[in-house]
Amino acid sequence: MSNSRLDPAETERLLSFGPERRKTRRELCFVCFTALIIVGVIIGSIAVWVSLSYVDSGKRNVILMISDGFGPASETFARTYKQYVTKLEYNYVTPLDEILVGSSRTRSFDSLVTDSAAGATAFSCGIKTYNGAIGVNPKKEPCGNILESAKYLGLATGLVVTSSITDATPASFSAHVVNRFMESDIAVQQIGDRPLGRQVDLMIGGGRCFFLPNHTAGSCRIDERDLVIESKKRGFKFFSTRKEFDDLEPGENNLPLLGLFTLDNMSYEIDRDPTQEPSLKEMSEKALKFLEAATANSDKGFFLMIEGSNIDNAAHANDPAAHAHEILAYHDTISLVKKYVDEHPGTVMISVSDHETGGLSLARQLTSDYPEYLWYPEPITRVKNSSYVLSQLLFNYWNKDRIEYIKNTIRNGLGIEDFEDYAISWLNESHAQVEYEMFLANMTNFKAQLGWATHGHSSIDVNLYAYGQNTEVLRGNHENTDIGDFITKYLNLDLDFITRKLNSNNDTFHQATDSTHFHGDKFNHHHEIKFGDNHN
Repeated sequence: MSNSRLDPAETERLLSFGPERRKTRRELCFVCFTALIIVGVIIGSIAVWVSLSYVDSGKRNVILMISDGFGPASETFARTYKQYVTKLEYNYVTPLDEILVGSSRTRSFDSLVTDSAAGATAFSCGIKTYNGAIGVNPKKEPCGNILESAKYLGLATGLVVTSSITDATPASFSAHVVNRFMESDIAVQQIGDRPLGRQVDLMIGGGRCFFLPNHTAGSCRIDERDLVIESKKRGFKFFSTRKEFDDLEPGENNLPLLGLFTLDNMSYEIDRDPTQEPSLKEMSEKALKFLEAATANSDKGFFLMIEGSNIDNAAHANDPAAHAHEILAYHDTISLVKKYVDEHPGTVMISVSDHETGGLSLARQLTSDYPEYLWYPEPITRVKNSSYVLSQLLFNYWNKDRIEYIKNTIRNGLGIEDFEDYAISWLNESHAQVEYEMFLANMTNFKAQLGWATHGHSSIDVNLYAYGQNTEVLRGNHENTDIGDFITKYLNLDLDFITRKLNSNNDTFHQATDSTHFHGDKFNHHHEIKFGDNHN
């Protein structure tokens, strides 16, 4: 009787599961496995080659940009203003919008609302400290910072600001003192009179008054030290005019460089005379040229801190026009640095604020009725000068035709024609300069329907922007100290080592002495000093 069931071996043969098929499958698996190994080796080799080529031929540069006092509302404000002025589409994005990665928390060690000193020290030292602290911890002990560690490793270093170079933010990268208003002491340390010697290769900004001896007109010092002369003895090329700045060229001039264009802070962008003072973008471009040239024959790069200082100063005054122009100037500088990053692999740019200033809101309730949903950019376009400059005019003019002078100042400076009698009456009274300044600023705010919560700082999180290699790790919400930590890791720095060196050589250099002058004049300090003002 025939067997109707197939033999198992025959079944495997017909279904290709027989010994021949199993052999083929083994061979195929071997080939695939071998191919995977080869591909893996190739990919690994490429990765190693890329890594080695980066180490051999590339440099790690960090450009930390600090938009002092610039909050999320400020970015929206400047974007909308530019859209209105230049008739851009509604979906226009700014140079900062393109690189938004997250946000940064701003509280200090001792307050939910930080000041610039504690905020900048969080970036420079990677620690939380008390308001007013410049490069010291809560115990008032010096903390090693990223600029000093970079310098120790052989990187070039630089600071570019529109404030006084001795102001809180640049000071936190270049000095260690227990109080931010010890600016004369800060200047001494910045030129290298300190335990570690000179740490900054390039400084450009304002603040010349803290480098001039007491007998010199415009000096802010109470002693006779001439830090301009001392800086030259320490090797600095000093300059203070636009022509000297323009004439500077790498090769003809070498680091270190010290450029101080004004006695105190540099002029607002809206007031700046380009024949007298360079812009933030121009100063940054010059700094990049010199730092690149200085490191051309080295395997080490540079660390550069750029601060849009006057963004904050305009916000302190609640001056919307000055604030807008400062932010747009900062945007121009961002575009410049982004281009530099594109052209120099290994360069990283981070842009962040130390805090928000003013509590800006893009709406204002003018009456007790339910508010309208609007604000107007147009009144800001008519403003020709900062409220500070206009307030100086009113503060100093007391001729018989003062009332007419006030009216013309409002018309020509603020572009306001329909002012109220109350405003003229108030401005005709005797007030402090800063009171005139804030009153004039508020006239524009009222027309534009912009609101401000304070003349001080607020505690809101600020936007975090980044561009370049490895910056994806900055996505999300971060403590401000994380910015310093990122730079420390990216440049392979050792801040603890610098801290030990600072505290072992001279444990009192950062403390106030009997001759220390605490130079704190509150609101007026964020402007260039004009003698005759009511400065305290």
